[in-house]
Amino acid sequence: MSEGAEPPLRSSPPRGGRGLTGPGSCRRGAGSPARGRWPRLGTSAVKIFMPALSPTMEEGNIVKWLKKEGEAVNAGDALCEIETDKAVVTMESNDDGVLAKIMMEEGSKNVRLGTLIALLVEEGQDWKQFEIPADIGSDIPSQAPQAPAPPPTSGDPVIPATSKMEPPPGKLQIRLSPAARNILETHGLDPSNETSSGPRGIFTKEDALRLLQQQQKSKTTELKPLVSPAPPQPSAVPLAPQATTVSSAYPRPAIPPISTVGQPGVPGTFTEVPASNIRRVIAKRLTESKTTVPHAYATADCELDAILKLRKELAEDDIKVSVNDFIIKATAVTLKQMPDVNVTWDGEGPRQLQSIDISIAVATDRGLITPIIRDAAAKGVQEIAASAKALAKKARDGKLLPEEYQGGSFSISNLGMFGISGFIAVINPPQACILAVGRARPELKIVEDEEGNEKLQQHQLMTMTLSSDGRVVDDELASKFLEALKANMENPMRLALC
Repeated sequence: MSEGAEPPLRSSPPRGGRGLTGPGSCRRGAGSPARGRWPRLGTSAVKIFMPALSPTMEEGNIVKWLKKEGEAVNAGDALCEIETDKAVVTMESNDDGVLAKIMMEEGSKNVRLGTLIALLVEEGQDWKQFEIPADIGSDIPSQAPQAPAPPPTSGDPVIPATSKMEPPPGKLQIRLSPAARNILETHGLDPSNETSSGPRGIFTKEDALRLLQQQQKSKTTELKPLVSPAPPQPSAVPLAPQATTVSSAYPRPAIPPISTVGQPGVPGTFTEVPASNIRRVIAKRLTESKTTVPHAYATADCELDAILKLRKELAEDDIKVSVNDFIIKATAVTLKQMPDVNVTWDGEGPRQLQSIDISIAVATDRGLITPIIRDAAAKGVQEIAASAKALAKKARDGKLLPEEYQGGSFSISNLGMFGISGFIAVINPPQACILAVGRARPELKIVEDEEGNEKLQQHQLMTMTLSSDGRVVDDELASKFLEALKANMENPMRLALC
């Protein structure tokens, strides 16, 4: 989600080679394939690797190639769209040339940093006659900064699996799906003699399961002569597994069942839903947050009558703002009044931030992302409304720039538009707080009129729940913050004074 912001850098390629970069790509540090000289093939070809387009990126998906093989590429041209762990980023060229070969087709998933994705040749070269060296695949793992490189004697199961899958000279390397690779490495299977049934010759999960089933059948056939003459065991021993088998209507098979297209689903089958990079990062960070951050919660109800009245008056003047825009402004003003809450935890201790940057949670098809409204306390409600609308659209289109979602000092998640009265949100580390906002709901309240008579009057109430990091924001400070926020929300004229 939101980490420390790093502005996009653009620099000329190193002497003796050509480089590629994209918005927000890291030109320095681990994970940047553009550091140093670009390796060359022969005298004119340049290897183009998967770059690091965000600080937390470990792998990416090739969404779309914007150039075709044989097409001329000029400096600044968009080459392809890459889905990172945050958004879809366009990778641009830093130099001129001709795109000779696309190594990773559109739709390639989970491409590790440093993996070869394309080859570029100089202008004037005959790209059709360009020959790909047979050892080109051996360079890919060495360029991936995130992948470990243990010696051949290491116990890592990936090493023997890779050696088995090494193609003979003159043959293409077998392409494996992630699920198939996991099955092959777990059971030590060799797919070199099997036929791939996936698109573009990919060895799929079904192919791996079929190979595993064949291996286990052969083992069962070999063991049968040895098992049959064995002396009978005591009756108590085999009864336990038999009882277990009878008690289960659908016993778990040794090999996962496979459904046939056009036939009813086999009991025990399931459909694998591919997870986007954003979804995997969300799952990882939520788990880390709930297991490492001591969450504390405080809830308060706020009256919205004054804000709804002011919003109606602004609408008459053709100024359109939402209740959420007032919430963002009121939160920023309250953080300015109470800077002890505008903090993050860096692992060693708290850091008080000077800028008040509000992260707003936006639901997209790829998952939840939190674009940031910078220096929200200094902006008016109308300016906040315009920024929030533009950022939300870019987030849903997957066009956010890294500086638009990295950083932030405080998060707000509003589910009121879905009819949710109240909920609890998970803190977005390294931030210390997140505010969960519910819907406006009518409630009756006893009030006194000018003559002192009591009467029932309807009010619009909204529930706010603050999740805070107990290491930096204790219960007393969280309660005072909610109290101040409630006062600012119920008296919106105060917001114009800050």
